[in-house]
Amino acid sequence: DMIAALKNKSNWQRYFKSLKFALYCMTHPLDGFWDLTHEKRGTYAAANTILILTLIARVASLRFTSFVIDPIYWEDINIFTYIASVLFPLALWVLGNWGLTTLFDGKGRLGQVYMSTCYAIAPYPLLQFPMMIMSNFITLDEAAFYNMLGYISLGWAAFLIIFAMQQIHEFSPGKNILFTIASLFAMLVMVFILLLFFSMISQGVAYFISLAKELLFRL
Repeated sequence: DMIAALKNKSNWQRYFKSLKFALYCMTHPLDGFWDLTHEKRGTYAAANTILILTLIARVASLRFTSFVIDPIYWEDINIFTYIASVLFPLALWVLGNWGLTTLFDGKGRLGQVYMSTCYAIAPYPLLQFPMMIMSNFITLDEAAFYNMLGYISLGWAAFLIIFAMQQIHEFSPGKNILFTIASLFAMLVMVFILLLFFSMISQGVAYFISLAKELLFRL
């Protein structure tokens, strides 16, 4: 059962080993992401941990980054919006990439796309936490260096995602770039469909509310 699994020492050893493997993937993306799925070096527990750390880093940076560098009033912040800014694009990417590549002989399964993507975003929390501390010891003139580190964390994660998809789907570099662009386009299509769906729902609700008001007025 779950309690027995939590008490199992070997499970914890495998978890920490798979979590540490994210560092190898960051520096050896081709070999790392191949071993992550094909050699089963990764775990969903570690992938979920990286995602949770990313969410924490996203929210914590709003609170602990120096006001001089990032002037944000914590009282005016909607935390759920910032959490959604990570989870929503992640979900769209995983579904879009998996859906497209499945149609064109991609070898990666849905779970593998999710796991690899989570491992690939590891540079973001890894750099964001030190950056929060650093922001409180630099001046506004040195903010350009701080911003550069932020761009590096995002760019590094983006390149790792590209390499990850190439390895798990077993695509050539050219085909992988093509499907990366197609996946981004699929994300836009899904956003459009969702917006259209919610627009239709809101219009339908508004119609029935106005109809009910009209009936009540006549009665």
